[in-house]
Amino acid sequence: MNAAPSEPVLTPAAGLEPLSDKHPRIRSRWIVTPERDGWRGYAISEWELLRAGLTDHHPHDENAFVLAGELHVEVDGLEVVARAGDNIRVPAGKTGKYWAPNFARVLGIYGPNPGGEPSHYLEYWEIDD
Repeated sequence: MNAAPSEPVLTPAAGLEPLSDKHPRIRSRWIVTPERDGWRGYAISEWELLRAGLTDHHPHDENAFVLAGELHVEVDGLEVVARAGDNIRVPAGKTGKYWAPNFARVLGIYGPNPGGEPSHYLEYWEIDD
């Protein structure tokens, strides 16, 4: 596990890239990349959904700060709808179902994961008119 840098670190602005060929409506980039063997601070990504959804399970808290659009999140059967400026926290150890009927751009902030436990990406789907 790497220690925090002692000087400022610049991550230049970059375009979001599709997650994969199988997930074309999810685009993302890492701003603060998580360490494979774990991290004590946080990891930050920027991601967007375009008429799509995903379900995942993290060993750490995830804060989804909505930058633009509308994001729906369901945890344990409770659905919350967030718009630009809103934040939704999915607690560590819970499964979150995220979807955007139209579009959502999100700043994802992962809490500490000192053991480096993996996240599990369970489902992807597309929403068509």
